[in-house]
Amino acid sequence: MDVLVDTGVLLRLVIPSDPGHLDARRAIKLLRRRGDKLVTLTQNASEFWNVCTRPVSVRGGYGLSVEDTAGQLRLIERLIQVRPDSDEVFREWKRLVVAHSVRGVKAHDARLVAAMIVHGIAQLVTANPADFKRYSEITPITPSDVT
Repeated sequence: MDVLVDTGVLLRLVIPSDPGHLDARRAIKLLRRRGDKLVTLTQNASEFWNVCTRPVSVRGGYGLSVEDTAGQLRLIERLIQVRPDSDEVFREWKRLVVAHSVRGVKAHDARLVAAMIVHGIAQLVTANPADFKRYSEITPITPSDVT
């Protein structure tokens, strides 16, 4: 089964000092071991880059260099397939934001759900399952749910 890995889990996976690091590592190992295909999106890669290279002094930034962030992204790409955006995802996203009256930053979550629907992915590993509860089309789980 394909499983989408959200940005928060990607970050926890590669940052050993993060309190959720061990759960993220265990979840990724178990999912791979049971034969699930791990997937993330170009949106997640962009969000990952943003947080990693953002200064520590600015809202949750990790303050990594461009070189370190590029290395961490290469690691993720070896473990997790990155799927591209498409016109079909955009059309599904528009449908979802209208159907669910999505406002503000929650539009980013709707875009992930749209891609999941288009790519036939039912399960999302996320640190923030409550952000996705409005979408009956998918099942959000936390890393600790996997372990």
